[in-house]
Amino acid sequence: MNNLLQLRERVALKVDDDPWTLIRAVDSELPAGPLILPLALWLMRRLAHHPSRDAVWLGPDDEVESLKPWLKLLPMIALDFPSFRDGRAYSQAYLLRTRLGWAGELRAIGDVLRDQLSHMRQCGFDAFAVREDKCAEDALKGLAGMSVHYGRSVIEPRPLFRRR
Repeated sequence: MNNLLQLRERVALKVDDDPWTLIRAVDSELPAGPLILPLALWLMRRLAHHPSRDAVWLGPDDEVESLKPWLKLLPMIALDFPSFRDGRAYSQAYLLRTRLGWAGELRAIGDVLRDQLSHMRQCGFDAFAVREDKCAEDALKGLAGMSVHYGRSVIEPRPLFRRR
């Protein structure tokens, strides 16, 4: 992924050496190296006792609770935004961070745009695969765009009036 942004120690950086390969559909043999597999394929490989260090990506209709038995085994979870109008991955991210206690990398994939990054960060994302036709350097500004958030979030659970 050439347009990957990642938060490292709360600082947003462009990542040039991302080792992960996102697999959307399996038409032939899988490539070598670390893979981000759709949930159904990841589960199939897991149930076939295939030792795997692959990451998983969830679509908007996938239940985050289905990953609960394997959270300690997963190196990363990616959540798909099939359209900028589809915000179900925000809820999935929030549930993974708060209810399931996921502390690993949580990556936004799909139709990821600059205007969404600040809100994605508040919901718990710490990596963002910005759409290939957009400029990653410009998208970095989307992460630095807001200095104060009024409501609660994953990274600041207290509302503004409680922070004073």
